[in-house]
Amino acid sequence: MSNYNAVLARNVENAPKGIGPYSQTVAFSHYNNLSAQLPIDPKSGKLIAGGVKEQAEQCFNNIKAILDGIDHVMSDVVRITIFVKNIKDIDTVDEVYKSFFPTYVPALTKVAVSALPMNALVQIEALVSHGEGTIPNAPQSGDLIKLTNNTANAPMSSLSTQAVAFSHYNNLSAQLPIDPKSGRIIAGGVKEQAGQCLKNIKAILESIDVPFDDIVKINIFLKNLSDSEAVNEVYTTFFPDSAIARAVAYVPALTTVAVAALPMDALIQIEAVVSHGDGTPPQVVEDRHGIIIKASNTENAPKSSLSTQSVAFSHYNHISAQLPLDSKTGELVAGGVKEQVKQCLKNMKAIVESIDHDMDDVVKVNIFLKNIEDIDAVDEIYTTFFPHGLPARRTVGVSALNKNALVQIDAVLSNAEGTPPKAL
Repeated sequence: MSNYNAVLARNVENAPKGIGPYSQTVAFSHYNNLSAQLPIDPKSGKLIAGGVKEQAEQCFNNIKAILDGIDHVMSDVVRITIFVKNIKDIDTVDEVYKSFFPTYVPALTKVAVSALPMNALVQIEALVSHGEGTIPNAPQSGDLIKLTNNTANAPMSSLSTQAVAFSHYNNLSAQLPIDPKSGRIIAGGVKEQAGQCLKNIKAILESIDVPFDDIVKINIFLKNLSDSEAVNEVYTTFFPDSAIARAVAYVPALTTVAVAALPMDALIQIEAVVSHGDGTPPQVVEDRHGIIIKASNTENAPKSSLSTQSVAFSHYNHISAQLPLDSKTGELVAGGVKEQVKQCLKNMKAIVESIDHDMDDVVKVNIFLKNIEDIDAVDEIYTTFFPHGLPARRTVGVSALNKNALVQIDAVLSNAEGTPPKAL
């Protein structure tokens, strides 16, 4: 009997087969990572007829079918991410969303992107708790509970929970630059808005007695990619946050994405994934820093002062978004999208191998494309790195990428050995 968790990739009959080389859901330890669902009829393999309402219903029905097929339910969802082609469709999608989550609401992120595969109007992704765990022949604590939290010190919504913890992770709803007292976007430009997003995240963490430096991954959604430098200036005033973190220059893994539009016409929205050292009952209560955050960088992949290449906590590693940069020169590689995809994945492979893992340990891949029409070319290269189609996947079209790249890729990696319960 193995004492380690195993990667468990599954596909069910009643949900659409992936339009690329990926699995519907990949479980590892206490989480199921679902591929983003398009509004595809599982019988025909084609987009359903109708508008955004019908498409959203189909996306959620596909998620539900996957969960039914692996003996889970919709209330096991801890995070939902909604991508729409038109931000004006968000209200319609929200109405559909409420019908699938009539009481409990998960953490939530909503953005409009430039394009979606198959020219869909909406694509929806779910992260799902997995109480039984994935140690072969050795079920873990099947009665682990979700811990939900809301504080009046951060913006509240009837559609989402600010923080949903399960096992050793807290999943925060994406934060808009909203003043929690007025419920409105704050005055000012992108710097003020970035500061408010991070203040809201900090308020949520303080309400659950979690330090800011327990964040392992940050995702920044920007209306204008040209605002990156201004946002980075604000970002560095929040990270590192503590003397311990400053001593080791700790910063989380990071992905920055240009989106077509954000709710409330915001310029920025920020999402955080947070370590949760004491776990959720009935796991044994540990010192919050008993399980350590393990941050790693290698010279064999591009480095940045704003992010750590790989941040491990407990049974997951979070890989920062990789651009198609040569690690020696820091410049974009020559060639088209195929060469760029190959470089992104080579950089990721270098990071993964530097921490004694391999590409088969990847459980989720997120691909951001300048031109959604490049998806077939991407898959041609992608399958040389993932020949078994194992990871779950999300692909979206974006308006721009840093360095004027054609593609950017980040990933979540399984970490079977976990991180040690000892001091840094």
